[in-house]
Amino acid sequence: MAAIFFKALPFKKEEVTLALESGIDGIICPKEHVRMVQGLARCTVLACEDVTSIALTAKEDEEAYLEASRNGMATLAPGWEIIPVENLLAQSDAVYAEARSLKEAELASGILERGVTGVVVLPEAICDLKEIVKHCKISLGQECLEEAVVTEVRQVGLGHRVCCDTISMLRRGQGMLVGNSSDFTFLVHAETEHNEYVAARPFRINAGAVHAYTRLPHDKTCYLEELKSGSEVEIVDADGKTMTAVVGRIKMEIRPMLLVKATVSTKDGEKSGAVFLQNAETIRLTAPGGIPVSVVSLKPGDKVLVRTDVAGRHFGMRIKEEIAEV
Repeated sequence: MAAIFFKALPFKKEEVTLALESGIDGIICPKEHVRMVQGLARCTVLACEDVTSIALTAKEDEEAYLEASRNGMATLAPGWEIIPVENLLAQSDAVYAEARSLKEAELASGILERGVTGVVVLPEAICDLKEIVKHCKISLGQECLEEAVVTEVRQVGLGHRVCCDTISMLRRGQGMLVGNSSDFTFLVHAETEHNEYVAARPFRINAGAVHAYTRLPHDKTCYLEELKSGSEVEIVDADGKTMTAVVGRIKMEIRPMLLVKATVSTKDGEKSGAVFLQNAETIRLTAPGGIPVSVVSLKPGDKVLVRTDVAGRHFGMRIKEEIAEV
């Protein structure tokens, strides 16, 4: 996830205000305006005079950029090309690329899959700024979801479940990937649906038991019990599109639980997974097409969306290890 700066040169206060409201990480502006901008919002504010802008027109410019970045913040002037930027990313974790449009920002944030360290949006792209922030800071790419067949649903008694309230409004078809194992996670639907007893809570995912894994941004996982206010979680929709959401509150309470098991057919046979969810009508998995299905009505033979993977995690990071979780 690239950091996003807005380069306010020439300086226009209304553009700076729009940039701050759009959710950028910092402002680069003339030194005489730094103190005023610092009073508008809590973010990084740098003076243009202290940031070196370098155009990549020849091979030696790459070394000039690396040298400048070691002595402070440096940016790549407009006109940069992918191969030189890839060369810089192989040598530095401080590569900032200036962008004049949404297209340039998207290109910079996807180089070598991980993208540049930061995108510096120029005034020419002020109209695209909200979309640039959405793409570079919220959207995370694509998860590959599969249809699984439910094989068992049964009551298992009481357990601690984790209710994850985000600071985002979610929509039908969205939820979190949760499971007993990091290699088989279920798309647990957000509480976007109304019923006659309980109002919708479109910011909430009643995610499952404390021990379960959930997917985080950037191919990481954690246990639901580890989530707290300020944590970032990965939100996934039925098409596999992902975004980042911030946890506003975690509610951990003892509730009656259900065990749900399902299988996916693979070229090597069947792969199975399970998840523990609260036994309540408002808790739903996601059927193909993004249709929320209450766990109360769930039965063997029903199809739900899941994500499968290769097992092996250590402190949430992917590792190569022979491991089985049942």
